[in-house]
Amino acid sequence: MLRSWIMGFAGLACLMAGPAAADEETDRQAARRYVACMALAETAPGEAFDEAIAWRDLGGGDAASHCQAKALFYLQQYGEAARRFEALAQSVKSGPKFKAELLAQAAQGWMQDNNPERADDVLTAAVGLNPEDPELWIDRGLARAGFRSYRPAVADFTRALELDPDLTEAYTFRAAAHRYLEEPDTAAADIDRALTLDSLNPDALLERGILRRLKGDAAGARADWLKVIEVAPGTAAATNAQGNLQALDLGNGNG
Repeated sequence: MLRSWIMGFAGLACLMAGPAAADEETDRQAARRYVACMALAETAPGEAFDEAIAWRDLGGGDAASHCQAKALFYLQQYGEAARRFEALAQSVKSGPKFKAELLAQAAQGWMQDNNPERADDVLTAAVGLNPEDPELWIDRGLARAGFRSYRPAVADFTRALELDPDLTEAYTFRAAAHRYLEEPDTAAADIDRALTLDSLNPDALLERGILRRLKGDAAGARADWLKVIEVAPGTAAATNAQGNLQALDLGNGNG
């Protein structure tokens, strides 16, 4: 899952706190600069990185450091971005929920850096800080599935659903984990629940297609994968669905 990059006002206050935000007008200016820098990091990360360095040198503090880390992420310097998010989580003077959000962003970097074990460690710390956030449990479940620790991943997805029983993605990811554990009936029950919640969810349709193909229902699998391409063109799910269709046509399946 993708974590939110722009913090709420409470988070901004934590990042802006310090000498550079000595009065209300300075605080407003810093908040505007922060929002602009974070947005620039997505479209022109090199420029955002330079802007964050200049701002840091002028006393931008943790807000400038956060923009730097995000710019590095979009520059695909995932490991370095993750390290900076972790350092920021240690340095900010904020409550546990805000620190957990920063750690979740660090974990996203570690996942992109093909280091799910490190992401698991970071997310374990995040869950300890904010155990009532179901997204953190989903994120950790994905990290654990990333190094084939499927049973603990199932437990994390289950915990997320205990906190919020209407999370389509948690049912979908748990279904995939059950599939890898060779528990197709349990996987099918989860994917049916996911599609009851969101009948056009591309990830859930992709997973149901894989389960149908494993059961020998080639027509049903094809229908699901074609629907993924229809409802979510240009996405990773659509790319995966296309690959599965090609494999199906070659007679060897995929997933």
